Amino acid sequence: MNYLVLLCAFVSFLAVWISTPRLIRYLWRIDLVVKDQNKEGTPLVPISGGLAVLSGIFAGLLLYIFIRTFFFQASYSLLALPSNLLLILAGMNSILIVTLVGFLDDIIIKRSKESSAGLKQWQKPLLTLTAAIPLMVVHAGQTTISLPFIGHVHFGLLYPLFLLPLGFVGASNMVNILAGFNGMETGMALVYFGMLGFYAYTHGRLIGALFAVVTFAALLAFFYYNWVPAKILPGDSLTYLLGGVLATVAILGDMERAVIISSIPFFIEFILKARSKFKAQSYGYFKDGTIHKRAPGIYSIPHFFTKTGKFTERQIVFFMLLIQFIFSSLIWFV
Repeated sequence: MNYLVLLCAFVSFLAVWISTPRLIRYLWRIDLVVKDQNKEGTPLVPISGGLAVLSGIFAGLLLYIFIRTFFFQASYSLLALPSNLLLILAGMNSILIVTLVGFLDDIIIKRSKESSAGLKQWQKPLLTLTAAIPLMVVHAGQTTISLPFIGHVHFGLLYPLFLLPLGFVGASNMVNILAGFNGMETGMALVYFGMLGFYAYTHGRLIGALFAVVTFAALLAFFYYNWVPAKILPGDSLTYLLGGVLATVAILGDMERAVIISSIPFFIEFILKARSKFKAQSYGYFKDGTIHKRAPGIYSIPHFFTKTGKFTERQIVFFMLLIQFIFSSLIWFV
């Protein structure tokens, strides 16, 4: 099983590594570009890198299903059972739908090229709710959840009918609120998926481990193109995808507690953004080689660094990755 998952992860990495340059050229051709706000002169950069990451995740997962279906039907592995293969396919469908919702938001760009503006705020949670349906109809997940500081709680039918869709919508939208710097969304995801994948594997949560490892590999390839200075921006197609995978790992891997702990930076970001009625942006503007805040007040975690005007974009992203690593590490202790 270990070698097979590593093979699938390699295929996922390779698919993104090959497809991303082609996607970049295509996005330039159709003029799906926005301004990179943290650069001098705010140059135009293609957006919607989630499409490349999605191709990698699907390549890895479909290879796994193919090998398990045709070559290991009698395997003792739990992942070879038809019921678990059905769960994997349901998770893939949910991830596909939520990525397409993000892409709908990406494809309509403001005339100023400042950002995308495809969906209204009320439309986003409504559309991401549809992505939870594949997991709901197969009754994915366990009705008893282990919560931080509380312990095990049994929810019965409330889990598939209420908590599952609520959690999926929440996770899909929460990653989107902490974005705006080259490599930040991708880098933070590498940290929490790497930690969650290892945690899932050591605790026997094999389906959760499979999704986390394959996604980690896809993001690792994309990170090369998304790092400062980015050749492509993630867009909502990637941030929604990341939230969807987080929810899928939590549900199929029975890892709600670990995912909630790893997501603490996003909860903090939600509180800070709520103070501005969700009008504030995380990014700043470039001046004298560093990034500065656009307006007074602290309404995002990166604002703690941009308010000083002393840090470059790379340094701010490193600080954000460190913060994510600290919180992700808590899953081993809380």
